Amino acid sequence: MTTDSSTAAATDPRDRVHAVRHRYAHRGDRATVQDVAYTLYLAAVLGAVYVAPVVYLLRTTEALVSLPSAEAAAPAACLVAAAAVWGAQLAGRYGGPLVLKPFLLHVFMSTDLSPADYLGTLARRRLAYAGLGTLLLVCTTTFLATDLYDRPGSALLPQGLAVAAGIGAVAPAAWLWGQVRTVRENALLAAAVAAAAALVALLGRSPLLGGGGLWLLTGTLATTAALLGRAALRSVRTVDLTRLARESARAAEAQAFAWTGTLHHALDLYRPQPRGLTTALTRPDGRLRGHLAQGAVRALRTPGRALAAAVSLPVGGVLLTLGVAAPDARTATLSWTAGAVAVHLGSGWVGEGWRGLRDELTLAPLLGEWWGGVLARTLAWPAVAVAVPVGLAGTLTAAARLPLQDTDPAETALLAAGTVVLALGARFLREMKTNLPVELLLPLITPLGDLSALRVFLWQFDGLVVVLAGVLVMAAMPTASGAALVAVAAAACCVRAGLRRTGWSLRPLASRLGKA
Repeated sequence: MTTDSSTAAATDPRDRVHAVRHRYAHRGDRATVQDVAYTLYLAAVLGAVYVAPVVYLLRTTEALVSLPSAEAAAPAACLVAAAAVWGAQLAGRYGGPLVLKPFLLHVFMSTDLSPADYLGTLARRRLAYAGLGTLLLVCTTTFLATDLYDRPGSALLPQGLAVAAGIGAVAPAAWLWGQVRTVRENALLAAAVAAAAALVALLGRSPLLGGGGLWLLTGTLATTAALLGRAALRSVRTVDLTRLARESARAAEAQAFAWTGTLHHALDLYRPQPRGLTTALTRPDGRLRGHLAQGAVRALRTPGRALAAAVSLPVGGVLLTLGVAAPDARTATLSWTAGAVAVHLGSGWVGEGWRGLRDELTLAPLLGEWWGGVLARTLAWPAVAVAVPVGLAGTLTAAARLPLQDTDPAETALLAAGTVVLALGARFLREMKTNLPVELLLPLITPLGDLSALRVFLWQFDGLVVVLAGVLVMAAMPTASGAALVAVAAAACCVRAGLRRTGWSLRPLASRLGKA
């Protein structure tokens, strides 16, 4: 009797999974205490250098978003909730909570265990951690960006906490749903979330609810989280293990790139592979199409990124125009910065030739083509694809808004054009990255400690840093022409630094122009 009980306990799926995880957790190459301590030290240094000044600045200035009443807070909360669900779905498509270490997943797949046995507990644990992290993130963002917590006796405070808890519950469920469900089902969920958010926002502003729009949103989020989470957990047993193995292998490779300081290589692994329209790059007679036609075809071969660019670039043009024409300096800077970031991101999504340009400049010129032709051939489409939608959106916005404001349209156009040039230069700098320079890993001893990690951080996000710093400097310039000159100079420095990263310089171009 005792033998049968011990045998049954030993063959229990839960015990078998626990034994495998215990053995893997105590392997020889796991992180040591010193590794964890050094990681915490770097996090503390970066937090003191970056996070603390930003928190102090946000808490000592006027709130970015004012929420005076429940009627005003309901639409903003609906937008945040919908964005959280969409972002969680998108994150699940690229790396959901079921991603394991490739070796560990291979071991489990080689057994007779059901996927629910070794993935179910893992999914629940990670969803709990993700829910807690989402709750803390929403509460922290609300504390820093709004004035909700500045009125402790207000009735909005418990409603805001309830909405944050609802978002913390529904976002992890959407994260798992994005991984285990098909693209069609994810699209249906995204559409349903948009419709529900719009309906709740309209009802929340209605006087019939008496300011109970946030409670209505909380109930909607709780119900959605329960239904969505139950359906997603039931789908774990039918998950595609082959696709999960590919995702796990890609995640492990991306983690290796990230830990070695080449974050851009890790992000490249998650770029969608171009597909379709292969023969559209050439004419019927076999010759290549023009520069703009080639760029357009390459952009259409990744429809997801092209759609994202088609949305972000016009939005960036609208925000740029509103920012440079806004009479309030604070509002102008925020809108201007958001528009510049949108243009910077969209310029990378719409131009799939950036990586080809980097590879072509770093490899040997086998055909002997002058490198100036390479730049003209690959940069023609990104420049046109960014300038046209941004210009059209900015022109329409200016025609609708500027007659009501005391702003010179010529100065507005000059500032917007300079920002676009700055964003393109920053994108060129970011895309010309190769491997992490070894000299950046040398110690940088200061009274605050070793800040070598700070230099690595700046190198990883140099394009975004250039855009943010450039917009702040442009906003501080007294004239539009001076701000435009600053943008052009910064873009020229970015191009020069990007070419130096690939081993090229501007001297061949200058000598060729001098001979001409």
